[in-house]
Amino acid sequence: MAVVMSTGLLLYVRRALLRELRQARKVAGAAQSVVLRPLPPRVAGLEVAAARLSAECGATVGGDLYEVIATEHGVRIVMGDVRGHGLTALATVAAVLGSFREAVHDEPELAGVLRRLDRSLARHLRERARAEHPSVGSVPDTPVAEEFVTLLLLEIGHDGEVRGLNCGHPWPYLLEPGRLAALSGDDPLPPLGPFPLPADLPPTDCGRLAPGQALFLYTDGAEDARDGRGRFFPLPTLLGEAVRARPPHPQALLRNVFTGLLRHTGGRLRDDVALLVVRNDRLSRAAAAEPPDRDACGSTAWARPLPTNPRPTQRS
Repeated sequence: MAVVMSTGLLLYVRRALLRELRQARKVAGAAQSVVLRPLPPRVAGLEVAAARLSAECGATVGGDLYEVIATEHGVRIVMGDVRGHGLTALATVAAVLGSFREAVHDEPELAGVLRRLDRSLARHLRERARAEHPSVGSVPDTPVAEEFVTLLLLEIGHDGEVRGLNCGHPWPYLLEPGRLAALSGDDPLPPLGPFPLPADLPPTDCGRLAPGQALFLYTDGAEDARDGRGRFFPLPTLLGEAVRARPPHPQALLRNVFTGLLRHTGGRLRDDVALLVVRNDRLSRAAAAEPPDRDACGSTAWARPLPTNPRPTQRS
């Protein structure tokens, strides 16, 4: 009798825990959808598609972030990766994205946007450190003080000119029918969090995104993904095949990359992956008839040929 009662109690507890887990995942998923809201398919003449894939089976929250917003200064884009996972990472994502959504409208220069994000992140980490360790000082010696965010800011002007600021994040790829290149830029700044920003923040002039061209942004989980033999995922090869014969469609491109990632890793990702594709679909006759003086790599030709085995910025 005691064995039967114990078994029944264990089954009851197990069902209760499963219900709580399902409810927690539902709440977490709702929070993620509010913070990392779905992007519209078009933003100021640009076709947009984005998606994320979690490394942990059943996970609904992570540290990847992205946003695309049309402003009077142009279309402004952020892509980032918060160190860590779970609800603490989601809180950091919320702090960064909340600041970005306000700053892009207020700040005429991209450097001003980045400084706003840096201040918001620093304030968030200080408040979280005080809440988690109330006995320590304002700069606690805790893991919170070591957290960071890799971040890429882009601005696409009304004429297609692209400018960027990069804080330890992979530069995007430029795609058009038959051509693929890694967007060239200055050496990235350190990730936000551990170090103060320099006094001078000149944005990188990345050239012009012509009609029909697209930018492929990603978090480093895409290039860091390995198969059973330890080989890295060949992201440039897959992108090159995707644009070889026809213009890249953003949604189809996302499906191809995610399918390739899951096939390469056997469905076992070690890190979250977020992808964002922005294609210039502004089909004005003048823009379509006049060849661009520079491509979005900042030169009259492709500014930097793809390396044989490109590697993203290393992070701890």
